[in-house]
Amino acid sequence: QLQASGGGLVQAGGSLRLSCAASGRTFSNYYMGWLRQAPGKEREFVAGITWNGDITSYRDSVKGRFTISRDNAKNTVYLQMNSLKSEDTAVYHCAVRWGVSGFDYWGQGTQVTVSS
Repeated sequence: QLQASGGGLVQAGGSLRLSCAASGRTFSNYYMGWLRQAPGKEREFVAGITWNGDITSYRDSVKGRFTISRDNAKNTVYLQMNSLKSEDTAVYHCAVRWGVSGFDYWGQGTQVTVSS
């Protein structure tokens, strides 16, 4: 199970830190990521991180503003979001990749609303 938390309402330019607590099994051996879905839009990739944290990737629109990290000892993945924009408004889900590409499972999300 993946449970995201830390969302909320923030003004444009503000910051939020999302957390994703994994339970039920160990996710420390797997690629993890954050996805988001805005109303009326497709779910999209936001950021990803390898099992040991040595490689991260981001969608272009969040590069330089968002940082993904993980603490395998706590089975937790984080997303630090700075300089938030109204277009970042969405439900954010953390996800796991068990295969070789894409994401295979994502948990219940947390709402992020950025007011302009």
